[in-house]
Amino acid sequence: MIEVKGLVKTYGNKRAVDGITFTVKRGEILGFLGPNGAGKSTTMKMITGFIRPDAGTAIVGGIDVAVDPVGVKRQLGYLPESAPAYPEMTVEEFLRFIAEIRGFRATGEKRARVEHVLRLTHLTSVRTQTIETLSKGYKQRVGFAQALIHNPPALVLDEPTDGLDPNQKNEVRTLIRSMAAEKAVILSTHILEEVEAICTRVIIIASGRIVADETPSALRARQPGARLDEIFRTLTT
Repeated sequence: MIEVKGLVKTYGNKRAVDGITFTVKRGEILGFLGPNGAGKSTTMKMITGFIRPDAGTAIVGGIDVAVDPVGVKRQLGYLPESAPAYPEMTVEEFLRFIAEIRGFRATGEKRARVEHVLRLTHLTSVRTQTIETLSKGYKQRVGFAQALIHNPPALVLDEPTDGLDPNQKNEVRTLIRSMAAEKAVILSTHILEEVEAICTRVIIIASGRIVADETPSALRARQPGARLDEIFRTLTT
């Protein structure tokens, strides 16, 4: 579903992403990990067509992002870091707006998609509130809802549980697991317990390069008895 081929991105003298290659199949939840500045968000932005790579490409659902970036965006649900939205809109207004952008123009179809994601992300109780009045956790849910509204076959989620309380985190993780059978999911996170809770595979990057690509259990087997954060530090320092 997602094929990344030799992605490279350089800013000035810094090589932020240095030849990253991997694939994600339908049914996989890929945990994408690395220290700050390792190139995670840059890689995700290249996959989703928000920035152009200096070399390499990404193919999503058979569509090359370098050839047809809009076509790739149709295949993807993207939750960027900090979930940008229009703060003066209500939750419902914003999701109706996103539904229209995604091509749901008929009134009944648009309403059905909005109602579905409101229920799915537990936003019904705040549907008439303006986004600027919401807590950080609810704003994050709005960002997640807009990523799901067109039921895409692939999801790219940058810190999807950021700002959520423990109960909300469990809800989002359960939702991601429930959708994973039908979708390919890339999940960037700093929360190592999240990797163990929901990821079927882990890629760790450091200085723009992949240093590990394996299942969580295989990663643990590298240093029997060590905590996951200890293994992570060993690989990224």
